[in-house]
Amino acid sequence: MEREAVMVGIDVGTSKVCTLIGEIGRDGSLTIIGKGIVPTTGLRKGVVVNIDQTVQSIAQSVEQAERSSGYKVDAAFISVAGEHVKSQNSPGTVAVSGHRREVTHEDINRATEVARAIQIPSNREVLHALPRDFSVDEQEGVKDPLGMSAIRLGVEVHIVTASATAIQNLTKCVVAAGVKIDELVAGALASAEAVVSETERELGAAVADIGAGTIDLAVFADGSPFHTAVLPVGGNHVTNDLAIGLKTSLQAAEELKVSHGTADLASVDEDETIAVSVLGEPAGRTVSRRQVCEIIEARMRETFEILRSEMQAAGHGVMPAGVILTGGASQLAGTAELGRDVLQMPVRIAAPSNIGGLVDNLLSPAYSDAVGLLLWGAKSLTAAEPGRYESAPAMGGLGRIRDALRSIFP
Repeated sequence: MEREAVMVGIDVGTSKVCTLIGEIGRDGSLTIIGKGIVPTTGLRKGVVVNIDQTVQSIAQSVEQAERSSGYKVDAAFISVAGEHVKSQNSPGTVAVSGHRREVTHEDINRATEVARAIQIPSNREVLHALPRDFSVDEQEGVKDPLGMSAIRLGVEVHIVTASATAIQNLTKCVVAAGVKIDELVAGALASAEAVVSETERELGAAVADIGAGTIDLAVFADGSPFHTAVLPVGGNHVTNDLAIGLKTSLQAAEELKVSHGTADLASVDEDETIAVSVLGEPAGRTVSRRQVCEIIEARMRETFEILRSEMQAAGHGVMPAGVILTGGASQLAGTAELGRDVLQMPVRIAAPSNIGGLVDNLLSPAYSDAVGLLLWGAKSLTAAEPGRYESAPAMGGLGRIRDALRSIFP
């Protein structure tokens, strides 16, 4: 494979930070050459709540990826999550310039800027302004108007915004860990790069990345994103419900969920029992597995109802290509079956595919966001862009972590 560039993606999630370093081939192929996965407790529902812990987790994750790849990370694409992420679609129209009346890049840029010039509160920042659809005079549904004859050019732009404060805190953590930011990317749009096909985008599909603290949602129509949002529910809510309902610890509840849990009650034997450790009872006790799964099913059903309401509010309650579920919490047994029942449309669980290299454990829904960041970055490549990453880190094994700590505690 002839290499075009090396890209880095850092998924800063509620439960983990995942750094991936990938080589992008001239043919667009992706090969993972470095990875670093570190648990984190510095975020809640996708938002930084402890800068020190978040910086350390990012630094450790990047350090691991550097060691496994032999590359020093300079800059990276960073995922953004949290309920503060919102979107809207905005139109813009301009007169085509030039005596030949042919649409140029300048015309497209001007139309996009007009569409982007909407009133945005001072406490919010624009993450993305993505052209969805163009119109050339009376002709609508134009995907690429470049070179077309026209008098007027119209465009609809999908604008994704986020809380300025949340963005500043995330940026502060990444920079303190010694990493520059190539681009901040909405998590749902990154995940979509890894798991949603072009056909599904054209037909109409939604991708829901169910993480520990949030669901990153992106709805696609006519080949481009129509609605982007983050819902404040995730896998941790199921774990919390189990811990409260069974009077056990969060760790024991998580183990129960993973080992014995399912959202499909029809598959649960009425007579099956499970041993559960109980707070204040050293001997623990035995509970019905169905009781455990009823708690899980109730929370997951509510989660899908919230997802359905969000999609209906966006004007796309039913998607012809259905809903693609990804993210770590989507791996819970019975999730797809329950999703089909509640959403009344096709539902599938998706994971990254068609990637090479260090893919152990990465071909899992839990890493769709991180892989998608690399694919998002690959789309932005130009042939003239030089490689940004040096060979072999010059710093010692704990150098990046040490420098990160110094940036916090000078």
